[in-house]
Amino acid sequence: MRMTSRDLINRILFSDADCLVLDKPSGLAVHRGPKGGQTLDDFLPDLQLDGPILPQLAHRLDRETTGCLVLGRNPAALRQLGQAFAQGRVRKTYLALACGMPAETAGVIDLPLARRSHDRRSWWMKVDPAGQPSETRWRRLATRDGLSWLALQPVTGRTHQLRVHCAAMGWPLAGDRVYGGDRAMAASPSMLLHAWRIRLPRPRHEPLEVIAPLPAAMATFLTALGFEQSVLETLPDIL
Repeated sequence: MRMTSRDLINRILFSDADCLVLDKPSGLAVHRGPKGGQTLDDFLPDLQLDGPILPQLAHRLDRETTGCLVLGRNPAALRQLGQAFAQGRVRKTYLALACGMPAETAGVIDLPLARRSHDRRSWWMKVDPAGQPSETRWRRLATRDGLSWLALQPVTGRTHQLRVHCAAMGWPLAGDRVYGGDRAMAASPSMLLHAWRIRLPRPRHEPLEVIAPLPAAMATFLTALGFEQSVLETLPDIL
């Protein structure tokens, strides 16, 4: 289903003179790529709202990942946001359905990552001792029927970090064709990874915290499996 400008504007979770936080839907790429189709670039003029210039991305989300996506609305704000992301001062909490059941209730994945290929067009990643340091905090929220509902916090921000880390631990994300293969696709036709909560440092202001509601596909899946969304009410800020 093609998205309209009004559809996307209705998904704005927060906006002020400096930044905009959007609840990105699944299937919308943030930049143009070989697969074609609609991208966020197509909607930047609509997301300008009453601002003097087009907003610009402060970070990225994969095409199938849903939830909180931050854009800067002026050069100074975009520069500050970029520095905050680069320095690890932005706290992001993702929710995911994974194939497998971690033995522990929480932990840290510390596995360096590198590109699978030197082809600059390829974004696929792999665990590599010679790669960049990569760290993910995780917490098991619930398990049932061989599946787990996880909260994930990337300490670093490598490409596909959460997907590769979970797959390397033996619990690939449901619907992740690239890193989970047939096992993941048997669990879900689309990847269930949601950027649920983001906490942004704000110069001269209190930190901004924004939460994106669970997408319908994830909420329906979790309900069918008997997972209770109420567990999110007590989810700590730091896993």
